[in-house]
Amino acid sequence: MRLRGIRRSKNVEVRQGRGARAGGIGIVGLLVVLGIGYFTGIDVSPLLQGGAPQPQQSAPVSAADSKATQFSAQVLATTEDVWTDIFREQLGRTYVPPKLVVFSGITQSPCGGASGATGPFYCPADSKAYLDTAFFTLLDQRMGAGGDFAAAYVIAHEVAHHVQNELDILPKVNAARQQSSKTEANALTVRLELMADCLSGIWAANVRGLMERGDLQEALNAARKIGDDYLQRQAGRVPQPHTFTHGTSEQRARWFARGFETGQVGQCDTFAARQL
Repeated sequence: MRLRGIRRSKNVEVRQGRGARAGGIGIVGLLVVLGIGYFTGIDVSPLLQGGAPQPQQSAPVSAADSKATQFSAQVLATTEDVWTDIFREQLGRTYVPPKLVVFSGITQSPCGGASGATGPFYCPADSKAYLDTAFFTLLDQRMGAGGDFAAAYVIAHEVAHHVQNELDILPKVNAARQQSSKTEANALTVRLELMADCLSGIWAANVRGLMERGDLQEALNAARKIGDDYLQRQAGRVPQPHTFTHGTSEQRARWFARGFETGQVGQCDTFAARQL
């Protein structure tokens, strides 16, 4: 992704987090545990610490962290430009961008603890997205979804949840989930996440001038590698559709592609779709 000369968003909050130890669970165990955290929203820091309290030390911002922060700020700036235009042109509304909290280790949010164990997430309570700088390395080295555009897709996906919040979709779905069974709530969450993938595709369509050869495939590969069925197989489990919260690999890639190909918010209405 060509970001040279792209401005950095001012809506980035850099926090010095608290260090978390991964213990001796190994690469496969780490992937499984982090997968559980990322795709359930549960803070699995205790599992990473072997189930016992571990000393936590301040995690200074490294050179890699600084690079990730700059990258995140530039990608966030592209989302601000894209959604400002789309809100005006397609929705007749004014877009209010979110803030992005970039941290290293552990931090807090109104939605709970944030760490590499929970993965990137959007908190509607403060309209902020949270991103641990180490997640980009995890995405590349542990999940096989490397590339700068794959990382940008992750940021765009969390911003898409903010778009849903701005359009009052997120609070309505959250209210419906609270009144539903676990299986029904999961199904609603899948539709919400696939919509965010589609909205991410719209963002990608509007920054294709910044894209390099292979970037689209990086995003589609990332979408597939974080599908519920793929992750459950990687964890040695038979996929259980009733437990899915983000959609299958095929669904995630297809809805991203739909947004990319159409560029229209109206084409991302997963709740009106008879088949996902």
